[in-house]
Amino acid sequence: MEFLLAVILVALLVGGLVWWRRESAAREARSLADVRADAQRWYERLGGQVMNLHGDSPAVRQALVDAGERYNAAGSQLEQARTVHQYRLARETALEGLAYARAARIALGIDPGPELPPLASAEGTGQLTREREVNVQGQTFRAGPQPGQGTPYYYPGGRYQGRPVPAGWYSTPWWKTALGAGAGVLGGMLIADALFSPAFADPGYQEGFGDGADFGGDFGGGDF
Repeated sequence: MEFLLAVILVALLVGGLVWWRRESAAREARSLADVRADAQRWYERLGGQVMNLHGDSPAVRQALVDAGERYNAAGSQLEQARTVHQYRLARETALEGLAYARAARIALGIDPGPELPPLASAEGTGQLTREREVNVQGQTFRAGPQPGQGTPYYYPGGRYQGRPVPAGWYSTPWWKTALGAGAGVLGGMLIADALFSPAFADPGYQEGFGDGADFGGDFGGGDF
């Protein structure tokens, strides 16, 4: 009798383990399917924007070039994705592309459409609310909340060398140049300091900063 009970107990344990593994695998499959569908949805939406938006101004053209680059990158990521994390990366790339497409719509003077989910890479970086102009090593750099002749490069917000760079329009994509060459890193840091640090920026524009604040600190979600 005791032997029979032991056999039944073992069978129940094995059956429970098999059921748990099957349920766990099913949950993982559903989760993977959900994130894949979500990433695909944003990717397809980005494709529609890239195909249908056109403009001649430098700001529009540049924003669409950046959107197109993200579209191609997201497509490649989707083709290679096998895990939840990889599909989430593809989703983030597609959303970044849509941020550029939205910027192109703003530069075109048309309805930018609904707000997008926040970018993980732009969390806590804020956005520009006033125009700025600084001189670094004999060169003039501008930034502002709206596109213009002097600020045709949109940036959706992110971090450069660990420092937050707010979303807005810039006179040159200095973050790309700095990241592309080791010698440019110092220049990029100087530009970032000049544009956003109270130690270099004009004293009339220090929203979100305290006296002597460290630019490397957390800005939260405030505007700059």
